[in-house]
Amino acid sequence: MTDHLLVTKEDGVATMTMNRPKARNALSMDMRLAMFDAVDDIEHDKSIRCVVLRGAGGHFMAGGDIKNFNEYLEIEPIERRTSFERRVHSLHAMMFALKRMEKPVIASVEGAAAGAGISFMTACDLAIGADTSYYKFSYVGIGASPDGSGSYHLPRIVGVRKALEIAMLGDTFDAAEAHRLGLLNWMVPEADIEAETNKLAQRLANGPTQSYASIKRLMYASHANSYAQQLNLEAEGFGICAATDDWAEGVTAFLEKRTPVFKGK
Repeated sequence: MTDHLLVTKEDGVATMTMNRPKARNALSMDMRLAMFDAVDDIEHDKSIRCVVLRGAGGHFMAGGDIKNFNEYLEIEPIERRTSFERRVHSLHAMMFALKRMEKPVIASVEGAAAGAGISFMTACDLAIGADTSYYKFSYVGIGASPDGSGSYHLPRIVGVRKALEIAMLGDTFDAAEAHRLGLLNWMVPEADIEAETNKLAQRLANGPTQSYASIKRLMYASHANSYAQQLNLEAEGFGICAATDDWAEGVTAFLEKRTPVFKGK
């Protein structure tokens, strides 16, 4: 067990807090292993209906722990290549789980989101950020290229041309620009970030969980699917939803002119 990641579960919401505040929550090996275990547990926990990823100490995440990269300078280039390929691959099970998870995942961003911090943020389904947060896709600064799914999500959100600019120049940009580009769904005052995140998470945790699962699957499949494949997936998704108690509750509440009470079943 490591204190590099803190996990809480309350009222249907699981909160994962990256907890290396002195290092701006730079990703350690202990943290990535703990995140994999936490995501695996949360994915299969039926009581959890929404997930929040955040950082401790006023920052989201400053990317990889570059100070610990020093040891790799002493080994041969081919060994460095093999070591880092393994290191990056070790993230992938967690990234697949975040995408596959049948519940919404929210990134709550304060302070710095740099390098893998942007990759992790964009791997979440939704993102809310403080108006004082700032962003830097900083891989180019150490002569590296993106990992953690950043090269997949960034061009899909901002477009390929803008993604190339962000990645190749590695310039810092502010929350207003992140919001304008669609990297943030919501930008809120720094003093309100925790309350607004909790309000959003609770709203989703009280919603129709299977509906959210189908929506995620549809939206993420749409880029790769043909028109016919997407229409078939829509039919399948609606059918799955229609077989749930929440669908029956939603229709009944509509007919009775009241607010539905969803149970995530």
